Amino acid sequence: MDLDLKGRKALVCGSTQGIGLASAVELARLGAEVTLLARNETAMKKIVASLAAENGQSHNYLSADFSSPSSVEVAVTAAINRGARYDILINNTGGPPGGPLLDANYSQVFDAMEAHLHCNHILVQKLSQGMKEKKFGRIVNVISTSVKIPISGLGVSNTVRGAVASWAKTLSLELAPFGVTVNNVLPGFTETERLFSLIRSKAEKEGKSEEEVARSMRMEAPAGRFGTPEEIASLVAFLATPAAAYINGTSIPVDGGRTGSI
Repeated sequence: MDLDLKGRKALVCGSTQGIGLASAVELARLGAEVTLLARNETAMKKIVASLAAENGQSHNYLSADFSSPSSVEVAVTAAINRGARYDILINNTGGPPGGPLLDANYSQVFDAMEAHLHCNHILVQKLSQGMKEKKFGRIVNVISTSVKIPISGLGVSNTVRGAVASWAKTLSLELAPFGVTVNNVLPGFTETERLFSLIRSKAEKEGKSEEEVARSMRMEAPAGRFGTPEEIASLVAFLATPAAAYINGTSIPVDGGRTGSI
């Protein structure tokens, strides 16, 4: 099985914590040269210095805020103008606040679309030309199992995640002839700050302890536990490898069996 990413360059979004960070670590272990894309420059400097570099990789970072698509566009355009080319793009950013969809105002929906769909689209437009020229490209979008079955209490997130999944499927058809694949990884309940924030919010609303809420959520998965960022990152990294060349246009849950659909 060809899992070798030596000589490949990856741009990993939201990579200072959680699944994004774990994905950056795993891609570097497989030999990729990793560029982080996030807001926290101090954190990115430390992470870049810690990534595996046994194959002579020179890791880097770009600073941008996903609440501002223009910020993302400026950062990536500047990198490309300096000669940067990326073979792998990992689209990943934090989810919008929870709550019923009917309670969400226009700006909440618009902001979520900006941070997820619009930023993703800018990045693909900027990076895909280089991928097409090389006849190799991997675009992996970290979304949510709500793509399969909407999650109660996450109305805006369900909406924007579904839009991203349809966008990705469309791109997979357009880019496949050029050796570029587009796939979605759908994390279930994963031990990230996002999950812990949702647990705190749910506990407060229901008048329960955080441990009660966490226990109930863990038991929703047949595996009886939350996933780890590293477990999600394993699939993210695999989809970026040569071995995954014929996997395209898919949405794959990593959720311990929780999602109740095929």
